[in-house]
Amino acid sequence: MSWFSNWFDSPYYHILYKNRDDKEAKLFIDNLVQHLQIPKGSKIIDIACGKGRHATYFNKQGMDVVGVDLSKNSISTAKQFENSSLVFDVHDMCEVYKDTHFDIATNLFTSFGYFDNENDNLNAINSISKNLKEEGILIIDFMNVKKVITNLLSSEQKRIDGIVFNINRKVEEGYIIKDIAITDGTKKQKYQEKVKAITLANFTELISKSGLKIIDIFGNYKLEDFNVLASDRLILICKK
Repeated sequence: MSWFSNWFDSPYYHILYKNRDDKEAKLFIDNLVQHLQIPKGSKIIDIACGKGRHATYFNKQGMDVVGVDLSKNSISTAKQFENSSLVFDVHDMCEVYKDTHFDIATNLFTSFGYFDNENDNLNAINSISKNLKEEGILIIDFMNVKKVITNLLSSEQKRIDGIVFNINRKVEEGYIIKDIAITDGTKKQKYQEKVKAITLANFTELISKSGLKIIDIFGNYKLEDFNVLASDRLILICKK
């Protein structure tokens, strides 16, 4: 089993990251809707949607949304938010979900670069692209790897709900790796996150190969210009 199938389906993953900022996610989506002038009723697929916080908010803005994720546990949680214009489904991003059906595809909050094989990253972008109608828009929200690596905290301990998370980080063979040792009472678990350090140049090549064109590059959720040394995020707006 891949590390991400194992870790993302673990209850500890959701405990460790339970304080993710919904306010920040809503600000980001509001800015995207305004910048791209996304009309109500647009068909959106949110790929690697997790528990559906972005998909649910897009839906509240009047969009027709499908959220997909490999994690059965995440989708099970997200399904409580379903309605006639919001659906969640277990799905692998390397497979086309619905050919030429969507106006917009999103891949948000560093939900890419999990694969050991570089070809799988291209396969994923190709599959995501195939979900889009002609002139459709792909939005990728990734970490700014240059800043992350420069400021990498090698180790830290977090205590959440009585559970201890010992986290060690390193950069190895082009991947940012996070080893997570968990102590929950007498129970001990170990997990790993391993994300490819994909730069703007890497993404530009991948996106070009998949027949998309980058039309905007931003460095944060306020949609300010990208700065390779200072920006928190690398946000790409691409057109089919």
